Amino acid sequence: MAAKRILLGITGGIAAYKSAELVRLLKKAGHGVRVVMTRGAEAFVTPLTFQALSGEPVRTSLLDPEAEAGMGHIELAKWADQVVIAPASADFIARLANGMADDLLTTLCCATEAPIAVAPAMNQAMWGNHRTQRNLRLLQDDPQITLWGPDQGEQACGDTGPGRMLEPLVLAGLVAGQPSTGALTGKRVVITAGPTREPIDPVRYISNHSSGKMGYALAAAARDAGAEVVLISGPVAIPAPSGVEVRNVTTAADMLQASSEAVDAGCDLFIASAAVADYRPQSCEADKIKKTSEQMALPLVRNPDTLATIAAR
Repeated sequence: MAAKRILLGITGGIAAYKSAELVRLLKKAGHGVRVVMTRGAEAFVTPLTFQALSGEPVRTSLLDPEAEAGMGHIELAKWADQVVIAPASADFIARLANGMADDLLTTLCCATEAPIAVAPAMNQAMWGNHRTQRNLRLLQDDPQITLWGPDQGEQACGDTGPGRMLEPLVLAGLVAGQPSTGALTGKRVVITAGPTREPIDPVRYISNHSSGKMGYALAAAARDAGAEVVLISGPVAIPAPSGVEVRNVTTAADMLQASSEAVDAGCDLFIASAAVADYRPQSCEADKIKKTSEQMALPLVRNPDTLATIAAR
């Protein structure tokens, strides 16, 4: 892996402590790392920590007379091969999306021509807020900016949901994959992911524990390699990768139909990572089945095999 010059921006949030491990991993991989911290980040971790790990002075102020004697913020902006903001708070995302340059980090993002990766980290309610989502859509429309994450799970506040910063090892791997290798440039890739749900009645269904994470990761990797990606997804609780066309389905029959339509439209590579139910109830009751006896028999019939059907073509 070619060594890169990584400018790591750290904003205010409890996930800032994970950025120390990210610096260590990037240095171990042979990259040069310089760190810029916002005032909010300094409330969670100290600049001295990142100076020790990176071996470089940590910049915290746009109006530092010593650094700015040589137009330091422009020098940093030109130095970077890749800018990574991890964690990226809701406040920073809002300022970046609206083109503000009111501190060192936002000014660097305005001045650099390097690709910018943003790794969001915030409470699940803040992530779901419509204003935050509006700002994220603005970033997704910016060709210079890529969103990495977020992940979902238990959060420091006790909530559970999307908004966790991706783990440092994952972020370091994404740095290794940037910029795009171009190996799939001009190719159209169709990927299936997640579980299917086979209805029993209006409120019950048969399914499995597939999270969809494998298929979603494959979709992001194919996108990063330059492919046009169609992701056919069963019901999952993870955010879709940016820059990927997602087609949501529910049942195995839906999955096969959507896969066939995507292949009909042109497909160079088909990856079947979905956990498609092998069987479905023979019939779906129109009303909720009442609890009228001690036992219930549920006849099942075989579902069509999406992988075998597409492979046969």
